[in-house]
Amino acid sequence: MENAVAKTSSPSSNLSEIISKLAKVCKFRSIGVFPDQKPNSNEILVDDKAKETEVCDFNHKPFTKFRTFRWGDDEISKLFDIVSALKLAYVEFQQAHLPYDPDKIIEADNLVVSQLEALRRIKRLYLKTKQLNAKKTEFAASCLNGLRDEIEVNEKELEKLKAQVRAKESEIHSLKERLDCLVAENRKHEERIVSVSSFEFAFRAASKAVHDFSKPLITLMKATDWNLDKAVESIVGNVTFAKTSDKKYAFESYIVRRMFQGIKLNPFDVTELMSFDDPLDALTTFPNSAFSRFCGQKYLLVVHPSMEASFFGNLDMRGLVLLGKHPRTMFYHIFAKMAKWVWILGSFAASLDLKAKIFVVRRGTRFSGVYMESVVGDEKEEGQGDLSVEFITMPGFKIGDSVFKSQVYLSKAKE
Repeated sequence: MENAVAKTSSPSSNLSEIISKLAKVCKFRSIGVFPDQKPNSNEILVDDKAKETEVCDFNHKPFTKFRTFRWGDDEISKLFDIVSALKLAYVEFQQAHLPYDPDKIIEADNLVVSQLEALRRIKRLYLKTKQLNAKKTEFAASCLNGLRDEIEVNEKELEKLKAQVRAKESEIHSLKERLDCLVAENRKHEERIVSVSSFEFAFRAASKAVHDFSKPLITLMKATDWNLDKAVESIVGNVTFAKTSDKKYAFESYIVRRMFQGIKLNPFDVTELMSFDDPLDALTTFPNSAFSRFCGQKYLLVVHPSMEASFFGNLDMRGLVLLGKHPRTMFYHIFAKMAKWVWILGSFAASLDLKAKIFVVRRGTRFSGVYMESVVGDEKEEGQGDLSVEFITMPGFKIGDSVFKSQVYLSKAKE
């Protein structure tokens, strides 16, 4: 009996220490056990509950995998079961002392120790999990710092790219403005080319109209026994003509000087005037127009009363013109056509350039291919340095940088 008691005295000798530990457990504090003790069925293994978490490495290394333990409802429930079981074991351990039963004390002691070991394993699992989580947090912080550095670098690069984009946009805007200016300038040039082309057409039409009116004028003078040689001499005296037929140009010179005498270049709208094939229709439709007044005034200036009286035996046409009317005769029709193109020519010149000028070449002026062209063609321009102007058959025009040559009759320069 004494031996039995002696045998059990050894585990009981640590009773106060066990009770102290048990009290700590009851206060939910972890109690350690010896490292050489083996786990039982109540142990919670890290490998069983561990889960792998992939964490990125911003230094372009392979993904690092961390084993982490997540405390869920099952683990917390097991913890409370162990604590409850420990309480029950402690109660059984107390009951084994009253009455004192060595076998029950040993059995209860083993049960308490078993529960304490279970708590120890949970504690060790918790500490390991905490350590792993700390490493993961540290590594995540490192990754975050790396990410922040990379973001900072990318943001700087992005700002550079934005600056380049702004510079390109500014350049594009500048180029677009330049393109718009060039397009507008191009359009102006195109319009000017068209306008210059239109002016050149009107210039040629006016020159032809003067030539066309000189024909019936010369024919009527011949028919009424006018001395053409004396008429030519009175218009351009002392001229040596290359051919007798060239004397007709003297009459064209007379008509041109009268038609362009005192003419003012004004940018009139001649759209409606050009829409009429017959100038007499335009004169009848717009009897009080500026062109109507121009046509009447120039007729009175070009056709002298003695000429009209000898041609037609009366001054009826002149009388109608003085009344602001326009007779529908063949002779006046040809004159009105000439007046129309002279009027259009002056309007076109002013429309192209408000500072446009008409220039004439004085008699005796050395021939210049820049400002003149021969009315008889190129055959007399072979020795241009020896040629001089006798008279003009069409004035020249200076419109901006463009020069429309005056048509002249040339002869050998006199020493």
